[in-house]
Amino acid sequence: MELTDAQGAEIGAARAAEARTLRPTVPALEALLYTPLPVLDHGFLRVVDYMGDDAAIVQAARVSYGRGTKRVQDDAGLIRYLMRHRHSTPFEMAEIKWHVKLPIFVARQWIRHRTANVNEISARYSVLDREFYIPAREALAAQSADNRQGRGALLDGEEAEEVLRLLREDAARCHDHYLWMLNEGEDGARADPSRRGLARELARMNLTLNTYTQWYWKTDLHNLLHFLSLRADPHAQYEIRAYAEVMLEVVKAWVPITAQAFLDYRLGAVTFSAQMLAALKRMLAGETVTAESAGMSRREWREFMAALGREA
Repeated sequence: MELTDAQGAEIGAARAAEARTLRPTVPALEALLYTPLPVLDHGFLRVVDYMGDDAAIVQAARVSYGRGTKRVQDDAGLIRYLMRHRHSTPFEMAEIKWHVKLPIFVARQWIRHRTANVNEISARYSVLDREFYIPAREALAAQSADNRQGRGALLDGEEAEEVLRLLREDAARCHDHYLWMLNEGEDGARADPSRRGLARELARMNLTLNTYTQWYWKTDLHNLLHFLSLRADPHAQYEIRAYAEVMLEVVKAWVPITAQAFLDYRLGAVTFSAQMLAALKRMLAGETVTAESAGMSRREWREFMAALGREA
């Protein structure tokens, strides 16, 4: 992750400025505020603002004017109840705003979560930086043989080196052509006065999907946790999971009671269908149960057995 001198100065100034406030603050999150947290090779996440804390969730649930109860364990018990029974509105009372630098192809996955306010840098107005995501060798994998949207065994040797070479060369060549079409120098003037240059909104279509973009992404805690339940899951694509894992650590600093409940009841839990629960009860009673007798498909049965830590 690289920051320009101007970006570093801006972040330093933001962290140096202090303002008195009557609203609740979280010291652990205040310590992280504005600081870029590295993700992938050139990406980062920054918290630029937030509202609410664990007590705000309790306050909303009880619709009171106080900040919860005097005992933390009582607040924790209520938050865990809300999480366990999937109450959503109290968690919507806390919000957070992120500045994210990420590859375009990750952004296109991310934007599928249509529950946030997003403003992305526009290549109609700005010239995108010459920064590309190049995977580490250990992230290069072949297509999975049994999962059309997953990865299989790692590539190695000459094939891996050739993939990395192509990624670097294609990204660099396309960006070179992008700059040529723009005909813009660093100062915004024409690089070649004899050419007018192509409009930015057209030239941008030549950029590769591993080019980095940036956006501000604001969401409430309920929808953030839903995002993390999908993207911090081991089955999520590695690149977006890398962002989700950093975000989860920030959530632990921001709302530690909620974060622990989320880990216990959502991220670290499994959900059984009615057929699965019925089959489990029969198994506990000593009955031999099969996929057919349980009324499950083979895939559902494999998922059920995996959840129980047993062979299908």
